[in-house]
Amino acid sequence: MGQYGSLIMIVAMMAILYFLMIRPENKRKKQAQEMRNSLKKGDMITSIGGIIGRIVMVTDNTIIIETSEDRVRMELTKWAVSSVGVQTSDMPEAPKKEKKEKKELEEPEKQEDKETTSEE
Repeated sequence: MGQYGSLIMIVAMMAILYFLMIRPENKRKKQAQEMRNSLKKGDMITSIGGIIGRIVMVTDNTIIIETSEDRVRMELTKWAVSSVGVQTSDMPEAPKKEKKEKKELEEPEKQEDKETTSEE
């Protein structure tokens, strides 16, 4: 019975590994491939290197983009496309606002401390 129990545990661990790690990664790869296959002329893209441009021509494996108003053109492979649209920074602006709010809250406390020390 002990041998079968350890075999069942190994199979269960493999199933958990598949559903938590391998399957979600395959879904992400499939979505990225679908996005790259659906690229069309006029789309704004961001490359994996951070280059932003508008697609002017699409072939089977490559795309040609214009990167600026003075018509600079670059040829990229489709797998180099990170996202459709302009990708923004991952850093949210909420922490910056929180810091400002904290400073504003600390300033009145410091003023109150100065008032209490001056009264003494």
